[in-house]
Amino acid sequence: MADPHGFLTIRSRATASRRPVDVRIQDWREVYERQDPLQLQEQSSRCMDCGVPFCHSGCPLGNLIPEWNDLTWRQLPKDAIERLHATNNFPEFTGRLCPAPCESACVLGINQPAVTIKQIEVSIINQAYDRGWVEPHPPERLSGKSVAVVGSGPAGLAAAQQLTRAGHTVVVYERDDRIGGLLRYGIPDFKLEKRVLDQRLNQMMAEGTRFRAGVDVGRDVTWPQLRDRFDAIVIATGSTTPRPLAVPGADLDGVHFAMDYLTRANRAVAGDEVADPIDAKGLDVVVIGGGDTGSDCIGTAIRQGARSVTNLAIGRRPGITRSEHEPWPTMPRLFEVSTSHEEGEAHGLDREFLAFTEELIGEDGHVRTLRLAETEYLPDGTRGPRHGTSHDIPADLVLVAMGFVGPELGGVDEQLGLRVTGRGTIARRPDYSTDEEGMFVAGDAGRGQSLIVWAIAEGRAAAAQVDRFLEGDTVLPAPVAANTRALSLR
Repeated sequence: MADPHGFLTIRSRATASRRPVDVRIQDWREVYERQDPLQLQEQSSRCMDCGVPFCHSGCPLGNLIPEWNDLTWRQLPKDAIERLHATNNFPEFTGRLCPAPCESACVLGINQPAVTIKQIEVSIINQAYDRGWVEPHPPERLSGKSVAVVGSGPAGLAAAQQLTRAGHTVVVYERDDRIGGLLRYGIPDFKLEKRVLDQRLNQMMAEGTRFRAGVDVGRDVTWPQLRDRFDAIVIATGSTTPRPLAVPGADLDGVHFAMDYLTRANRAVAGDEVADPIDAKGLDVVVIGGGDTGSDCIGTAIRQGARSVTNLAIGRRPGITRSEHEPWPTMPRLFEVSTSHEEGEAHGLDREFLAFTEELIGEDGHVRTLRLAETEYLPDGTRGPRHGTSHDIPADLVLVAMGFVGPELGGVDEQLGLRVTGRGTIARRPDYSTDEEGMFVAGDAGRGQSLIVWAIAEGRAAAAQVDRFLEGDTVLPAPVAANTRALSLR
């Protein structure tokens, strides 16, 4: 294990520093600075190398967390990245974007602050890139089989890399003009600079993965045509159908889904000419939804120069400690202050909980006011506005960040007859296969809106099943947690 006394002598938790708020909101660079190597080594020594490492069960990928914590403490970074890559294709993504359920399951977290697993992870991969240790791993032989992966988000990329390394010819189709899915256009650069994505894509291209951007499968090429061209298909289109705001005035100008807003902002940051930009400069912005996407909207609006930002969440404000209904090692719902919230608070952000949106009121067809009330929990389990609590707030730009209800099917149900579940996802078996032989579903398209770490885990697990379908057997590893979860989605 790492320092046997580390968790006793180093009781404080230290993460990387954030750039000052007033500095970072002037640009789109990542918020966090590199952590001091000595401090990182000290933090890794807090890992106890538990006899039963619950961090493994907290991580859908089954990351070998105690092992690379120990290697970090021993200052063996090349060994550490090898252990990290053994279970995770893209630690630079999860180390930046994952909410770290592994840390919620950390045994040390029972009575002390958990080990800084996520920070150690991203530091390992950052150092590996700096030292040129992330190299292409092309297959030793080609199988002669071909696979199409539809969707280039984390699930699709993970499946593609695994299948390419297994020797199959893999083509990734993406309807947007650039590869990366939500990693490219749904995540702001202040959380994930696109150079980080590009350097991984360069590795995949060097390994032999082929990318076809700007191809909308189902329209530009039909699903039957794709099925005829390839020996297998992996559907990894994500869960991108937004949950609508069903209130009067939701169709007014100035009301946008969060992903439309973030996509255009990311295109502008990339230097593209955006035909119909959504700019928050000088506006009173209201973000409806208290999750990560809503937080991303807050940080983006502040950088664009919004006059004010208000964040509405329909539910109760979470606590700052675990409730009795969320015991260790489950991942609790806690009140969090993200980097965007921190920026907002420095510039007058108003975060309101138990905020029920009743109506949007416009002037000359454009939204100007949002009417809200206090949320009341009704006896039938639904929520509604509490009588007598209505009041209005200014709203020139309303961003709906209420989550997603399922994948955009793109004709796969009509053209191939694939079934859709009651949850709006594409029906699949425990081995990720569908009713159409040779077609598999990975990630949010099959499980619904979820975490990036689940998407990568399912991409890896689905790749192993595709390889088994094509070759009769497979040597590709498949995360146990992902397979177990797939059983419950039958």
